[in-house]
Amino acid sequence: MFDFSKLKHPIIQAPMAGGINTPEMVSAAINAGAVGSYGFAYSSPGKISEDINAARNLRNAETQGALNCNFFVFPEKIKYSTQDLDGPLDALRSLDFVGKLELEIPKPPFFLDLETQLEPIWMEPPEILSFHFGVPDKEIISKAHAFDVSVGITATSLEEARRVEQSSADFIVAQGFEAGGHRGIHDPDGDDDKLKTLELIQRLSSSSKLPLVAAGGIMNRNQLIEIIEAGATAVQMGTVFLTCAESGASEAYKKMLLDQKHRSTVFTQAFSGRPARAIENEFVTLMEGQALLPFPLQNKITASIRKYASKLENPEYQSLWAGVNYPECRKETVAELIERMSWKERS
Repeated sequence: MFDFSKLKHPIIQAPMAGGINTPEMVSAAINAGAVGSYGFAYSSPGKISEDINAARNLRNAETQGALNCNFFVFPEKIKYSTQDLDGPLDALRSLDFVGKLELEIPKPPFFLDLETQLEPIWMEPPEILSFHFGVPDKEIISKAHAFDVSVGITATSLEEARRVEQSSADFIVAQGFEAGGHRGIHDPDGDDDKLKTLELIQRLSSSSKLPLVAAGGIMNRNQLIEIIEAGATAVQMGTVFLTCAESGASEAYKKMLLDQKHRSTVFTQAFSGRPARAIENEFVTLMEGQALLPFPLQNKITASIRKYASKLENPEYQSLWAGVNYPECRKETVAELIERMSWKERS
């Protein structure tokens, strides 16, 4: 199983779906001695295989780094009928930006079958397989172990962490409330403890037997050291990688992160139907309180809006996922970023 102590840097470049994790970004993180990750939540088996091979072709043979492939655990049942479409569609079509843009009407299946997505993983096993939004079937974890692949699962609370421990997973990704992107809470309709990253690590370090990977709000070396000293084995960082040269984020997205540092981040369900932290923009503001479809259906009907906004380099209608400390983002390469996070005192 994967040993975090063998990494040159105790850093996981976070998985981020939607084309952010390019092969260049992932391989650069691996070659720097960290963990490079792909967010494969919405990817087809063909695309997954293509991206894994692309990163492997750019990977140095002597690297101390590793590859992580991440997937969502989608809900077993989605409460939805065609009558539910009217309100959300009307809300989106009322936006001037949307105009006559064709919106994709969700049709079943609403998401890719996880076992089908995992087929290329078993063909070319990465060192790590991780999951967001819940615990996958135990058969998947057992199969990963049979291929000598370590499994990590996100938890946002002590209760979720206990569930992860009972699943036979190998480590916990402890996501604090400061994290950008989708909140990894297992039940989005349940109560959220809203624990910050440091507090979550401190609580789990005294109760959990599994290695802890801290995620949320970590942007500099001092924060990394503080969180490691609090009991984390490693950190997972996403927002700070968004403005790297190898990032697949749109230029408008990067510019927003680098130049609009006065804007706040908020949790919104407007883009996907699930809580996610983003920089507040026009779409988020106008959709406040509007009718929404459940996840991932809302993600489907907003896809053409986000794609169109990206094409026009208009950040006001893109999903600008970002953690609370995004103003610390810099224009740099992945190698430069990981090097400035280097902790010489690490034993």
